Amino acid sequence: MLFKKTLLAVAALAFVGVAGAATATANFQVLMKINKACTVTAGSSSNIQIGAVAGVDSNSGSNNGTSNISVTCSKTTPYNIGLLPSNTNTAGAGVMAGTSGNTDTVPYQLNSGSATGPVWGNTATATVVGNGVAGVGNGSAQTIPVFATAPSANFTPDSYTDTVTVTVNY
Repeated sequence: MLFKKTLLAVAALAFVGVAGAATATANFQVLMKINKACTVTAGSSSNIQIGAVAGVDSNSGSNNGTSNISVTCSKTTPYNIGLLPSNTNTAGAGVMAGTSGNTDTVPYQLNSGSATGPVWGNTATATVVGNGVAGVGNGSAQTIPVFATAPSANFTPDSYTDTVTVTVNY
């Protein structure tokens, strides 16, 4: 009988202990901020090759070349691209120098859309397209064509080159 009373007392205490149990809750958030970002890829794969030109006819028109740059910006991020030749002409009018030490220079013009499209220079800012090219990021690489036009003129035979800086403002 003592065993039954003890068992009954333990059971009663266990019941009282369970009935008196309580819980408390709280919440927290998982947070993340995604900053807008852009990258640009140019380099040798973006070089514009205008090609070999006969250097005897100074009025035969112009020679064109095209290539692409690649811009990757986060989704919905607006951007404006500027191009600046090494002579720092903000209207995209560059000058190629000979690579063999001759003093001739060959002028060229950077354009967007086509070889005769709008002048592409470097007055773009993060908020104003200026004479640059505008776009909106989609999170993937976007291919942007660049055109260069040079006159067919009487220059010293040589290979000519210039460097253009690409700036993505966002």
